[in-house]
Amino acid sequence: MAKVKHSRHVTSRIEVHCQVPVSQMLSREHAAARASLLDVSKAACDVMPAQIAGLEGAHGGDTIYLTVIDAEGNIVSFIQSVYSSFGSGLVPPKGGFALHNRGALFTIEPGQPNTLAPRKRPLHTIIPAFMEKDGTRIGFGIMGGWTQSQAHAQFVSNIVDYGMTIQQALEAGRFVKNSFRGCDVNVEALVPEATRTALKSLGHDVRVVEPRTDTFGRGQAVMSARGVHYGASEPRHDGAAIPQGAIRKP
Repeated sequence: MAKVKHSRHVTSRIEVHCQVPVSQMLSREHAAARASLLDVSKAACDVMPAQIAGLEGAHGGDTIYLTVIDAEGNIVSFIQSVYSSFGSGLVPPKGGFALHNRGALFTIEPGQPNTLAPRKRPLHTIIPAFMEKDGTRIGFGIMGGWTQSQAHAQFVSNIVDYGMTIQQALEAGRFVKNSFRGCDVNVEALVPEATRTALKSLGHDVRVVEPRTDTFGRGQAVMSARGVHYGASEPRHDGAAIPQGAIRKP
């Protein structure tokens, strides 16, 4: 966790909250063990992640989101995603991480808003967000591909229209539709049955999904209001809201 002040000099404070077995993960022995599971003569239909001491139960993914607020109320909202599996398929020498391939979301058809051209960014769903009103400032982000914009709208509505805290707004039941045609809509079981019934009566094909799955995204949020700072992390993923410890002034 880093703390940055607005001044001529930048100071930082780093706290380590987990130990990643980098040497083991990057070792040749580990790579050889994983490679031995491959059979070039047939498809591997059931390949489980490696089991590494200290990382039991960890789940992989291609997107991370974090938001940080410092003692002065400065907020960082940050999201990073490699996009498809292994991104571009390129790894910087000795880097140990894959470069993203978001450029794949351009089109080569001429005359389109997303046509490949210099000084352009491709269509994507990376949405690190801020919201502010009357001195209250919130940094937030909810991962999940096309779910992001829909979940963001619901998060904002939960706060603005229903007066929820940022934690309540993240935990509230969600809905999502990841296609542009049809009446089908995924609705989290946390949404009251009466609401789901009302939607069905309107012609929606309501598909109830069990609670706390990543079907509805995974988010974090921080807030500054009246000089008090807050953090929130939802239970649909493995994140956490971690307060910064007291800092002794010299």
